[in-house]
Amino acid sequence: MASPADQTLSAPTLSDIDLTNPDVFAERMPHDWFDLLRREAPVWQHPPTDEHPEPFWVVSSFEHISEAHRSGTLFSHQTGPGRDGAGGIALNDIADGRGPGLQMVMTDPPQHTRYRKLVNTGFTPRMVRRMEEVMRLRTNIILDRICEQGSADFVLDVAAELPLMAIADIIGVPDEDREQLLDWSNRTIGGSDPEYQDEPTGEEDSDHSATYESAMIEMAFYAHGLTDQKRTQPEDDLWTVLTTATVTLDDGTVTELTDLERDLFFTLLLVAGNETTRNAISLGLMGFMDHPDQWATVVETGEMTDDAVDEILRYTSPVNYFRRTATADTELGGQQIRAGDKVTLWYPSGNRDEKVYDDPHRLDLTRTDNHHLAFGAGGAHFCLGANLAKLELKLIFEGLAARLPDITITGPADRLRMNFVNGIKHLPVEFTPSQPVLTASSAG
Repeated sequence: MASPADQTLSAPTLSDIDLTNPDVFAERMPHDWFDLLRREAPVWQHPPTDEHPEPFWVVSSFEHISEAHRSGTLFSHQTGPGRDGAGGIALNDIADGRGPGLQMVMTDPPQHTRYRKLVNTGFTPRMVRRMEEVMRLRTNIILDRICEQGSADFVLDVAAELPLMAIADIIGVPDEDREQLLDWSNRTIGGSDPEYQDEPTGEEDSDHSATYESAMIEMAFYAHGLTDQKRTQPEDDLWTVLTTATVTLDDGTVTELTDLERDLFFTLLLVAGNETTRNAISLGLMGFMDHPDQWATVVETGEMTDDAVDEILRYTSPVNYFRRTATADTELGGQQIRAGDKVTLWYPSGNRDEKVYDDPHRLDLTRTDNHHLAFGAGGAHFCLGANLAKLELKLIFEGLAARLPDITITGPADRLRMNFVNGIKHLPVEFTPSQPVLTASSAG
C-alpha cells in the first residue's frame, strides 16, 4: 500500500483506504478518502488489516449515519451476538465488565436512560448559564498568561485550558489536582502516540494498551477517593450530587450508581468533556486561518453567533467515529450487515456530505440550518455536554478576536497519532503582545 503522503498526490481508490492506520491520522484528516467513499461506497466493508484483523463497516454519508443513530438498539453501543459481552464504541472490543454495560456511553436503553437521569443535572442549560460569567473570567485568565509573550503553543496554553477548567469545576476537582486530569486524558485517548505512552516495563507493554490501562486505573482510584471526600465534605458540584443521587425508573424501581459505575463515569466526563472541545478549539483556529475572511468577520463583530459555533463544530468534527455493533441481521445503504458485525460511523465525513452542505469543505459562518453530527445525530445518546461545549467555543473565540486579533499560526500542527479523535497536540502561534486585562485580585 502507498504511504499516506504518496496517496495525497493522486486520486485515491478504495484499495488505498486504511482507516485503521494511525500514521495516516498523524499526517492529515483523510477527507479525500471520505469524499471517495460517499461517492462510491457510502456503506463499505473495510477489509482486515495488520492493525485490526477483522472486517468492519464504514458508514460515511450523512443519510446513513443518521439512519444508524435513529435505529436504536439495532446498532448497539454495548455489544452484539457472538461477542460474549465485549464491545463498546471504539473499533477494538473492550471486554465485558470493563465498560460495556457499565459506562454510560457504552450502554443501551433502558440502562442508558437510567444513567442520563442520574447525571444530567450537571449539564442542563440553566446550569451552563450559571457558569458563563465564571468561564468568561477564566478565558481572560488564560489569555492574560500569554498575552505579553507574543507567542504560545496554542493547544497547551489556550485550547486545553478552558475545557479542563470547566469540567473540573463541574465535577468538583480541587485546583491542585487539575494537572493530573490533562495527563490522564492524554494517556487515555493518545496511548498509541509515542508522546503520551508510558515507559514500557517489558515486551508485553510494547503497545498502547498498557498506557490506556494504567491511566484508567489511576482515574478510578482518584474517583473513588473523590467520592469519599465529597461524602464527608459535600460541596456544590456534580460529584457531591452523584454520591447520593437516586432516580425512580418507569417501573418504580429506585436506583443509584454503584461505585464501579461512578468510577467509570468519572473517566467519561474527563475525557469527553476535555478532549473533544480542546480539539474543536485547535482545529477551529486552523480553520479560521485557512479562511481569513471568516476570522475577519469575528474580529469586526466581536461575536460568535450560534450559527458560527455550529459551523465550527461541523467543520472540525473532533470525534472521528463511534463504533456500533449490529444486534440483528439488517440492511443499511443496500449492504447486508450481519448480527455481531462492527459498524463505524464517520462524523467528519457525514459533516462534509455534499448532498447536505453546499461547498462542504469551506468554513462558512453564515451557514444556517446546520444539523451537524458533531454531537451525534440525535437520539438517546445525544451529547450531554453539547451546551457547555458551545459556550466554551463561543467564549474562547470571542476572547481571541478581542484580545489577540492578529493571531497567526507559525508552523505545522503536530497531530495526534490516533484514528478515534481528530487530535492536535501542539500548534505554534504568534500575535502582537498586549497587556493583561485582569488585576491580581480579580484573577484570584
